[in-house]
Amino acid sequence: MSSKMGNGSVKATKDDNDNVFKNEKQKQISVRGIAQLENVNEIKAGFNRHLHYTLIKDRNIATTHDFYMALAATVKDHIVSRWIRTQQLSYQRDPKRVYYLSMEYNMGRFLQNNMINIGIEDACDEAMYQLGLDIEELEAVEGELHFSNGSMGRLSACFLDSMASLGIPSYGYGIRYNAGAFTQRIIDGEQHEDVDDWLRLGNPWERARPEYLFPVHFYGRLANTPIGREWVDTQVVYAVPHDFPIPGYMNNVVNTLRLWSAKSTEGFKLKLFNNGDYIQAIFDRCLAENITRVMYPTAANTTENQEIRLKQEYFLCSASLQDIIARYKSSKVAQTDTGRTDYNNFAEKNIIQLNNTYSAWVIPELMRHLIDVEHYSWTSAWKIVRQSCAFTSHNILSETLEKWPVDLIQKVLPRHMEILYQINFFHLENLKETFCVNLDSVYGLSCISNECFDMATLAVLGSCAINGVSKFHSNYLKNVTFSRLYELEPEKFLNITNGITPRRWLFLCNPTLSNVISEKLGDKWPVQSEKLESLRKLCRDNNFMRAVSKAKEDNKLKLAETIHKKYGIMIDPYSLFDVQVHRVHEYKRQWLNILHIVTLYNRIKYNKNYLSKTRRTVFIGGKAEPGDAIGKSIIKLITSIAKMINDCPAIDGKLKVIVLENYGVTVAEEIIPCADLSQHLTLPGSEASGTSHIKFMLNGALIIATLDGATLEIVNEVGHVNMFIFGMNFDERKALQSKKYDPMEVYRSNADLKQCLDQIRNGYFSPGNLDEFTDLVDRLLAEDKYFILADYEDYVHTQDLVSATYEDKKKWNEMVIRNIAVGGRFSIDRTAREYAKLIWNVEPNMQPLPAPAD
Repeated sequence: MSSKMGNGSVKATKDDNDNVFKNEKQKQISVRGIAQLENVNEIKAGFNRHLHYTLIKDRNIATTHDFYMALAATVKDHIVSRWIRTQQLSYQRDPKRVYYLSMEYNMGRFLQNNMINIGIEDACDEAMYQLGLDIEELEAVEGELHFSNGSMGRLSACFLDSMASLGIPSYGYGIRYNAGAFTQRIIDGEQHEDVDDWLRLGNPWERARPEYLFPVHFYGRLANTPIGREWVDTQVVYAVPHDFPIPGYMNNVVNTLRLWSAKSTEGFKLKLFNNGDYIQAIFDRCLAENITRVMYPTAANTTENQEIRLKQEYFLCSASLQDIIARYKSSKVAQTDTGRTDYNNFAEKNIIQLNNTYSAWVIPELMRHLIDVEHYSWTSAWKIVRQSCAFTSHNILSETLEKWPVDLIQKVLPRHMEILYQINFFHLENLKETFCVNLDSVYGLSCISNECFDMATLAVLGSCAINGVSKFHSNYLKNVTFSRLYELEPEKFLNITNGITPRRWLFLCNPTLSNVISEKLGDKWPVQSEKLESLRKLCRDNNFMRAVSKAKEDNKLKLAETIHKKYGIMIDPYSLFDVQVHRVHEYKRQWLNILHIVTLYNRIKYNKNYLSKTRRTVFIGGKAEPGDAIGKSIIKLITSIAKMINDCPAIDGKLKVIVLENYGVTVAEEIIPCADLSQHLTLPGSEASGTSHIKFMLNGALIIATLDGATLEIVNEVGHVNMFIFGMNFDERKALQSKKYDPMEVYRSNADLKQCLDQIRNGYFSPGNLDEFTDLVDRLLAEDKYFILADYEDYVHTQDLVSATYEDKKKWNEMVIRNIAVGGRFSIDRTAREYAKLIWNVEPNMQPLPAPAD
């Protein structure tokens, strides 16, 4: 199964646990089902067929990767019939379809998730065993599809899984970047970035569809014609679709994730080649295809990157919209042989969910199509657009919302700039009429300011619904970020709190715990997560508490062995596993964790009166963006402190620090089931939602957190007594901001804090370079814009409470079970149902499709 790192199975570190790991597969099968002989034989036959006829290998020369590819192809065989059947039924029934546009997808690995969702995992496991292969080793070979710099990519993946599992007819659209998020390597304590060449060995899950390519236009000029404006002399790039199957959980539904790659329309210029200019012969072709070559970390670091990012966003929106329109027009239910020609009911059959402002280009693109191609009036076209689009904001602060220079838009998308000007004109006229003020008074609410166009305002104006992703976030959007727009159309604003899928983030990644739950609740809870609520009544059941505790212990024992193999560090599996895994950035406040680690180190080494018995292993994982010098310095500081502590004999293993390299979905699936404590330290008002809380809760970890984002709702459900809440709230933050906050004053008044910062600043943890972290500490003492020092004392006090509570195993386990029970309320299925009801106007269908004949 999945809770693993590295290759091969993991042996226990203690003799009395040998039988646990030997029998783990049998225990899982007893709960998840027994593979039928005919299914096992079918998997074996398919595996051998693909090994021979698809890969053209035999067992003598095949590599582990070949075996993985053969197994993946066999699993895909079982998916394809369901995939085709789903599309056939959708074509026949002509339902309203949901189109989910996102620039980021973090799908993780496909193999095990696909096996589980179509119900053949046990048959594949047994088949590989009979063939003398270790399925865990094959699963470990698979790379991740990781197109994301943050949490939005993982959320997008969860949405696709949920919509398929709920039977909602839907498509996901994104970009097929040649290189995804970078691979992080920690070398001599520093982050280094390698290219994520995920296509190097091929991808068995995707299917290219070059027959469905669409032209996407850039640059050019505008011309007046008898029938209106025409965009001419453009540079054309083809968008080629690549389809990935997204199977729902045990319902025979398979939806589609369609990723677009750029292909040049330029043929090979033979004349230039014959003249010896080979580079120029292919230059134009490569330039056009650069659009999907790399996922850029930011849009503003260089002018070239900015232009590429704009082209990426429009490329996604134009190609996806052309695909949506083509499907709408070709519907079988259309009453004429030529298909649909009337767009007045377009919104009745299509809803386009815009994730962040990156996909807001759908709005002017659909306007362009309706006006220039279909010759609708402005008023009619604008009505269709506003009924067909919905906007989810994933940002909380206005300064993080996307704005594009007007001159860049004019250069790359001249017709769209005209449309944007017109949208803004009518917007200002509407403001004047609504608020009864003159143009000068509403100028500050214009979409255009400082020669930039505000894409967030465009998304609000052009959508039927605008939602935040937590109650706090949604209220902030209404009261601060979009306050005047909210006054204009308050009925459009609503909240839908994010969630996570319990299938990947419990059932798949933590079979030991999920089996304990299934023994009590049956096998329906992965799609009926509300059933987890009934575990509350077992929070004081000694047998159930022991079973949950034993599941955690087994996971930690395996992880301890894996950490030793991977990093060469021995950790105590019975210590408190304290985890912080987020993007490394100042706003995530890894600084607080660092200061607490140093505080514990000083107490253990120098304070003879320190009485805590809690042994602690701290795991820190996350990447800093390549251009974030501060984030990279924080990583180097963490690794320097970790080395000092892990090598210090005086600490005697009471404290260990593990820096997790290249944190992503795969590492998360290994770490989250083992965590006892999960840290979420952002300053209130910094995080829109934050869903990793829920992954840890579902897997039996307790949370130490500030009252930021979705934490407020989690606290309301599970109660303060079952979490560890610290630090200032949002109102206290605002009050402190209005005062003259002096971090130096806090530094001088707290002896422990001063000692920690002095040690770091003066080179205690960097003996080879005493000034290495001087600038980092000086920056914190001079600015501290995230109020790290202000929250230090309460944070350390709360961590002391964590240690004391951990020593009371009965109390700790009771809190754990209450958290697991509440975690089900934050399932992505609940989130998707709310979107379906409140925004999309579609009905989930929990009735499985008829099983196809594979």
